[in-house]
Amino acid sequence: MRIAIDAMGGDFAPREVVAGAVQAASLANITALILVGDEAAIRAELSVCGGDQGKIEIRHASEVVGMGETPAQAVRRKKDSSIGRAVELVRDGLADAVMSAGNTGAAVAASTLKLRTLPGVDRPAIATVMPTQKMPVVLLDAGANTDCSPKQLTQFAVMGSAYSHRIIGQQNPVVGLLSIGGEESKGNDVTKKTHAALQHSELNFRGNVEGRDLFEGDVDVVVCDGFVGNIVLKTSESAATAFTRWLKRELTANPIRKAACLLLKGAFRALKKQLDPEMYGGAPLLGVNGVCIIAHGGSSRHAIFHAIRVAAEAVQCHVNDDIVRGVAKLNEAT
Repeated sequence: MRIAIDAMGGDFAPREVVAGAVQAASLANITALILVGDEAAIRAELSVCGGDQGKIEIRHASEVVGMGETPAQAVRRKKDSSIGRAVELVRDGLADAVMSAGNTGAAVAASTLKLRTLPGVDRPAIATVMPTQKMPVVLLDAGANTDCSPKQLTQFAVMGSAYSHRIIGQQNPVVGLLSIGGEESKGNDVTKKTHAALQHSELNFRGNVEGRDLFEGDVDVVVCDGFVGNIVLKTSESAATAFTRWLKRELTANPIRKAACLLLKGAFRALKKQLDPEMYGGAPLLGVNGVCIIAHGGSSRHAIFHAIRVAAEAVQCHVNDDIVRGVAKLNEAT
């Protein structure tokens, strides 16, 4: 399996991206990792990484899409950008998936423009896997589309269900529609129409869910537009970070508490692992004709490793096949 990597995308690129790729080269299902970007900068980072670099390839790209640039315009204007060239490797059949920690909008724009959407899919959506008290939940859209129609949100539910089934292992994923109340009469006009459409679909639709239900683990897929989803995601990440800091401050406030912490060290370590977003890898851009994984801009080499792992799993599990079948059945019914 060959994974194309935007080596210049991210707050700590290319250092952390290259280091994470070298770690991921040890994965048995990886045959090649193609680092796309400034060749000299990539080679400089490889020289300090060590490890087995036999699976690493380099493709030079002279331009980078910055975090503050307008995504679609930058992708069209910068023909030799690292994200654009990495996506083209998938389009041309030279790679099985692409991963980027750079400008999210640019990754979405490049993948949509160059790979196109899957048959029947109106728009792609970013799916984020979040921890719960039970199995992880798939939240989508997490930022690709700020405004969505009921039809698009219903398609997101199909795509999220396919991902939950194939990657997380849920046999019949439970779908919830994020709203301001559990009753079907709650929400705006789009939410109400989406609720009606999901009720008449073949999906395992539970109904509306509220923000407080996200981490209970009673639903496997939560659907919303990208504006709401991105706020939910970033608020959750911030809350988890703040909670960890507050807990550490209180537990180290005096010698007695510090001593008690030693007894609970294993429990705290397990909790930290469960809350660590880097363990879940990147977020897949579902609905494009290929596999695209979008990692957090501040990703460390640890997060890059897991993002590449997720990309390989998505290719192996044939998520797109399920999406095409599910969306075709949905569109036929409506």
